[in-house]
Amino acid sequence: MEFLRTDDSFFANLPDYQFTAHYLTVDDTEGGELRVHYLDEGPKDAAPILLLHGEPTWSFLYRKMIPILVKAGHRVIAPDLIGFGRSDKPTKRHDYTYQRHVDWMKSFMLQLILTDITLVCQDWGGLIGLRLAAEESERFARIVCANTMLPTGDHPPGEAFTKWRQFSQDVAIFPTGNLINSACVSTLTVEIIAAYDAPFPDERYKEGARQFPLLVPITPDDPAADKNRAAWKVLNQWKKPFLTVFSDSDPITAGGDALMQKLIPGTKGQKHTTIVAAGHFLQEDKGEVLADVVVNFIADNR
Repeated sequence: MEFLRTDDSFFANLPDYQFTAHYLTVDDTEGGELRVHYLDEGPKDAAPILLLHGEPTWSFLYRKMIPILVKAGHRVIAPDLIGFGRSDKPTKRHDYTYQRHVDWMKSFMLQLILTDITLVCQDWGGLIGLRLAAEESERFARIVCANTMLPTGDHPPGEAFTKWRQFSQDVAIFPTGNLINSACVSTLTVEIIAAYDAPFPDERYKEGARQFPLLVPITPDDPAADKNRAAWKVLNQWKKPFLTVFSDSDPITAGGDALMQKLIPGTKGQKHTTIVAAGHFLQEDKGEVLADVVVNFIADNR
């Protein structure tokens, strides 16, 4: 598998992102290896909080939350998905599949021997993370879903996602940082936008970002549909603590929180939260608020 690796110089002096870089390798189904970058902050003997980002972000998205979670005594692990951040970026669109993303993150989780995990997931972090939780349920203690869902393709996608999917394929230059800015309620600074652009020196590095929208199951016969349905069978019986934290200004995932609260037993009695004045990337708009919600959720469900 051919891949690109963004030079470290692109990540120098990013605002509020003074974390130590860690790396491990995951196997590729063709026999090669890909390098995954991750953050590992806080006491190593504490139960981990696994922060999974979506598209087209990377672990930089969680920079406001990590210090708060660490201060509360937690170990915080935030990987960059393959194709994003400081992780390796395959150059061929067909090398990115839903199953491969799940397999890569499962290998990451197993190599770090993570147990008693609190999963915090948003956007594609949920599509991958909820599959991991369903398939390795004994490793997970709690789940926090923020602006995400686990689609099976049995219901048509909303208009907002359909427009986004088309835009992602039609646009000549994939405007990573500006896309994130447009999906936030707050206006990002030039420096923050540049930090979201940092992993992608040119269009060759963006094949994963381009492909992700096409990997979301939108028809019942999608290659990922059956395994997502199997994951839902587990989630329909999930009694461990499960919290939804959605924002008030995200047309892509609006209503997903109510559906999960209806279908997942572990949501009963939890303090589900709607964060005000936050868009799709609520970690960027209200990261400190989301971090406090996570800290309180864990404290309430030990």
